[in-house]
Amino acid sequence: MKKAQSSKFYRRLVSIGLNRMVPFNYPHRFKIEEVKDNSLSVRLPYIKRNLNHLKGLHACAMATLAEVSSGFLLISNLDPKKYRLILRKLDMEYHYQGKSSALAVFSFDEKWWNSEIMEPIEKEGICNVICEVEIKDEEGNLLSTGNAHWQIKDWQKVKTK
Repeated sequence: MKKAQSSKFYRRLVSIGLNRMVPFNYPHRFKIEEVKDNSLSVRLPYIKRNLNHLKGLHACAMATLAEVSSGFLLISNLDPKKYRLILRKLDMEYHYQGKSSALAVFSFDEKWWNSEIMEPIEKEGICNVICEVEIKDEEGNLLSTGNAHWQIKDWQKVKTK
């Protein structure tokens, strides 16, 4: 991820990995546009497989985009060997019909990261966070707003049957 911050080649490699590691995402052809330590921009292309019956971007494709962009940035800033990240809930609000490619942006500041994630995890081994993701079209119109509710848990606290 560090190399992807400054290299188009590495952003392409990360995009390919993102689409292949989660087979459900592969048909959407998500493309990572910009990577920073605390920000991620992911593009949803305006292609046939991402369209609904009205030739607009499909609501479920945008919901998946909100999930992927927030979850990928969170797990990139955590140690996946130490913490489990799981989506608990996803709320979407649709504002405008998408008639071009869309860009999801998720970012956070260090204060939010420490107070909402690190402090609860250090105290209790678990935290629940809501990540707001805005999805805009190529003209900057706000297409949708997603609120991904993530649970981050220390693997030692995970109980399975």
